[in-house]
Amino acid sequence: MAGAFAFKGCQKIRGAQIRGLLEAKDFFLFDCDGVIWHGENAITGAAKVVNALIRRGKNVVFVTNNCTRPRENYVSKFTRLGFTDVMLDQIFSSSYCSALYLRDVVKVRGQVFVIGCEGMCRELLEAGIPCVEETDEPGATIYNCALAPDVKAVLVGHDDKLTFLKLAKASCYLRDPECLFLATDNDPWHPLSGGRILPGSGSLTAAIEVASGRKATVIGKPSRFMFECISSQFSGVDPAQCLMVGDRLETDMLFGSNCGLDTMLTLTGVSQIEEAQEYRNSDLSSNHSYVPDYVVDTIADFLPAFEEDEEQND
Repeated sequence: MAGAFAFKGCQKIRGAQIRGLLEAKDFFLFDCDGVIWHGENAITGAAKVVNALIRRGKNVVFVTNNCTRPRENYVSKFTRLGFTDVMLDQIFSSSYCSALYLRDVVKVRGQVFVIGCEGMCRELLEAGIPCVEETDEPGATIYNCALAPDVKAVLVGHDDKLTFLKLAKASCYLRDPECLFLATDNDPWHPLSGGRILPGSGSLTAAIEVASGRKATVIGKPSRFMFECISSQFSGVDPAQCLMVGDRLETDMLFGSNCGLDTMLTLTGVSQIEEAQEYRNSDLSSNHSYVPDYVVDTIADFLPAFEEDEEQND
């Protein structure tokens, strides 16, 4: 479907244009933070949009780089916030996809050293992949701590309990060239209220890349692997029939571009239209991959299209 609309290229759309796009697409991929919700508050109208798409027979999945919680917790959050039709198999987090990569692609045989939250370890364990247990004595340092003997991969994600010892251990394990180096995502930071920011997984990965002299394989957006996970679990996924909806140019829009999907930027999150226009007008062709095909203020802009359908059916 790419190229079928005349208003391509960072153009704000509404009304009949949105309705035509919704009719043309069969598969909708949504980021979560900044698109579906802010923290524990659903974005106004988002639940109605998602529920309406699902009830109209559209395929809807959620692709998130947030690796901190297992998919079961996402289902609970969706239900709590009014997304009544969302099921477990619709959720693709970077931690879940990392577990699939380790189990099904590289078929890791050994333990994984995880820098990340409990949700990452739970996803690995559910996939049958053992994680190194932290058993260091208080006051242990890299000079005297124990190192696990059978570490075949280091996986880095968001870790709000990061220590220097964890960084040092990861760097030691990665001296073995046979030890894989993976990152759930490369997000540099996340916005907080009051103008504050939270360092993302990408900042932790960068520190280990410098210390180890190695480059991590990124599993989450903008890597194509998350889309390959979706394609392996849903039959007949055609990139031309997909729409990727996100709030971050360097992550969501680039992911869509890498996978051959049409993209839509919603202005309820990190990136704004002025940044997208700068990328569009750039002389560097590589910057054009960050440019969304479509822009809406919020996914609640979908709602009038559904209401028109209901009126016509009455």
